[in-house]
Amino acid sequence: MQLGAHVLRNALFLAPMAGVTDRPFRILARRYGAGLAISEMVSARPELRGSRKSLLRIDHAGEPGPVSVQIAGAEPAQMAEAARDNVERGAQIIDINMGCPAKKVCNVYAGSALLGNEALVARILEAVVAAVEVPVTLKIRTGPAPERRNAVRIARIAEDCGVRLLAVHGRTRACGFAGHAEYDTIAEVKASVHLPVIANGDIETPRAARAVLARTGADGLMIGRAAFGRPWFFREIGHFLATGQELAPPAPAEIEAVVREHLEGLYALYGDEQGLRVARKHLGWYTRALPEGERFRQAVVRLEAAATQRAAVNDYFARLAA
Repeated sequence: MQLGAHVLRNALFLAPMAGVTDRPFRILARRYGAGLAISEMVSARPELRGSRKSLLRIDHAGEPGPVSVQIAGAEPAQMAEAARDNVERGAQIIDINMGCPAKKVCNVYAGSALLGNEALVARILEAVVAAVEVPVTLKIRTGPAPERRNAVRIARIAEDCGVRLLAVHGRTRACGFAGHAEYDTIAEVKASVHLPVIANGDIETPRAARAVLARTGADGLMIGRAAFGRPWFFREIGHFLATGQELAPPAPAEIEAVVREHLEGLYALYGDEQGLRVARKHLGWYTRALPEGERFRQAVVRLEAAATQRAAVNDYFARLAA
């Protein structure tokens, strides 16, 4: 897939997810076949852009390009300045968040709350596209609520403003993550614009990936929660789309190597204390389908030192190997 000056290896994208898609996870997803891994969203508010949380979210050291950074906000001038700031810090693609349904984001009229104000959507997109020379992409939902689906109109606005790619989650803001994603609206969006459209939502198996592509006519797929604890999911999707054959799940030794690398990456990025806390959820996701995974999760969340967390991982996989 061509995106500006960048040629992506495929059209499988890791969705931006706050608290999950930090640098260590993005690196793993790219290695296992994601064509693009978008950063956690960073606020466009000037007083927050220099915070430790924001700076960690845009830490791209050792990350393969192209580097895509997602920005969130509701004020066009601030969004434009945030885009410029991130490009100066190394972003090669700017993604705009109009899909997040979280209350703390929507309460400041950012994220998916913007879908209810199409005029403001246009002003934000125009400002950001004019502010930077790198490609600008957009993530949306299908509308504010099921009875107010306006994704087709938003998509046309985005195309007119110069957005280069659009990702659509098949739920409305009001739906949150409840129920099932619907793909008919994504198909309507794809039929209405000429820019690439990426389908997102409930793509949990390689067969589902193929079915969503067929149902929507989309140019690619964005994977979110299904990648929790299995960055190799991108490899599985890519193989199935290419061959029609399902790959065997990774062997415990491969999972162990990924977990160890991920753990050390978290310690290096956040420091031992915060890295330990961030790692807890990932360790639960990695082991949920493995023998005694739930028992391991319950034990590891109680640990308070990186050294003991590391030792617990070593012991668990040693028992698994035995």
